[in-house]
Amino acid sequence: MYNTKLLQVLLFVLLSISLLVFPACTGTSTEPSVVHSYVIADPTGDWGYPSPYLRYARGPGYIRSSFIFDTLIWRDKSHFTPALAKEWSYDEAENAYVFKLQENARWHDGTPFTADDVAFTIEYLKEHPDPFVTLVGPSGISRVEVIDEHTVKLYLESEYAPFLYEVAGTMVILPEHIWKSVDNPMSFDSPEAVIGTGPYVLADYNKAQGTYLYKAFDDYYQGKPIADQIVFVKVSDEMVTSALIQNEVNAAAILPEMVDNMKANDFTVISCPYGWCAKLTINHKKEPLNDKKFRQAMAYAIDRQTLVDITQRGHAIPGSQGLLPPNNRWYNPNIEQYNYDPDKARELLHELGYDLNNDGYLSKNNKILELNLITQTAYGFKDVGQFIKDNFEDVGIKTNLIVMEGKSLDAKVDAWDFDISIYGHGGLYEPSILPKIITGQGFNSARYTSNDRLNRVLEDQLHEMDLDARLQMVQEAQALYAEDIPAITLYYPDWYWAHDGTVDIYYPDEGVASGIPIPLNKAAFVEK
Repeated sequence: MYNTKLLQVLLFVLLSISLLVFPACTGTSTEPSVVHSYVIADPTGDWGYPSPYLRYARGPGYIRSSFIFDTLIWRDKSHFTPALAKEWSYDEAENAYVFKLQENARWHDGTPFTADDVAFTIEYLKEHPDPFVTLVGPSGISRVEVIDEHTVKLYLESEYAPFLYEVAGTMVILPEHIWKSVDNPMSFDSPEAVIGTGPYVLADYNKAQGTYLYKAFDDYYQGKPIADQIVFVKVSDEMVTSALIQNEVNAAAILPEMVDNMKANDFTVISCPYGWCAKLTINHKKEPLNDKKFRQAMAYAIDRQTLVDITQRGHAIPGSQGLLPPNNRWYNPNIEQYNYDPDKARELLHELGYDLNNDGYLSKNNKILELNLITQTAYGFKDVGQFIKDNFEDVGIKTNLIVMEGKSLDAKVDAWDFDISIYGHGGLYEPSILPKIITGQGFNSARYTSNDRLNRVLEDQLHEMDLDARLQMVQEAQALYAEDIPAITLYYPDWYWAHDGTVDIYYPDEGVASGIPIPLNKAAFVEK
């Protein structure tokens, strides 16, 4: 029997755009010519209108827009490859990158793509920042020189080691002829807002249903896209394996428990390199959370291995308090990990003046130590929250667990309107992520700037072009961060996707763009 809710969503797309959206083939065929529609399941559904400004500022939002907009360069499984730039080089003497652009690239409305579009984009993003790209500060571009119609030279403010990864491979290029008249990109939601040079054109978007439909751009400069259409539909985690087996979708994230079942049904299962973490965010701006010793006590109170065993059913590894996972080439193995030690937690809390009252809770000056822990149901975070609540109350910290919708949680964290929270983020590949999620702004970051030495090392490693010297800096940053522990890394989950082989999707070694751990790299959808 077919999944009724999923069929209703697919029928809605059919009626609204009068196009067939069911997969034209199943099984493990890899012949591009038979792929009419490629249907992808997503448990959340809506990730925003896929323009560069209205997409939601998390990985899935970027993925939605990446099929429409191209960058200067891109990454396949493990290497940088040409995108809008067919060649590039670094001029060390001038600290500048020269990009030779594709002569046959066109915008979806037929207008030729030129170097002027690149120059315009950079100036526009400086005035209207993109949360995925920073063009001021350490990664800043000081000047753009348009050498000719298809050559552009970008001068950097200073040496910046991850420029190709963080900027050239992530910054989407905008069409000047459309965006030059857009004063407020956050209100620009017309069809022109999603005209790009990418392999697909947006044919339909329904926020309420959480559906997206893309049609292949026949004049794409890198060749004909493999699938005529790509469709995103909203399917719950509980229904997704049924949807795959019944040939209703071609690809989806699956729970670890379903890996063997999907393989038995001839699906290809791919696993994600560790690059996403669940964290306990701490409002270190308020007492007593602003005390390093208190945060260390919290870390000792959490049994991360048992948390993994119970809440993740063993399908994860405990988090490192230096943030980067153990399989990362920049990982520092010689840092304090705060292995579970409730007695040590109680000792530190006692040193801070807390003693147990008759109710079994810690108090100080006749005031009970009480924290509000906010979390959400997505990613199994409700169970994680309950586990941490129990751990904290075991050492005497009264903890109130509050469950809310994910975007509301993000907003509260962003506004510092919380005590502690559970959330997750990806990008743990290239160490340029560290300043963004330690000292940077936004709900994904600890926004911790109290340690001058840590601030300096995080900044300096971005400008160190020598790989060995940069490694030493990155490892020092992990040690400093672990000592101050402004957030607690809980675990790195095992993530899997299953697909039927009609398109050979894959996890890039260091994620999509600047580290998004989702295997929907648009390069897999283009014939080479």
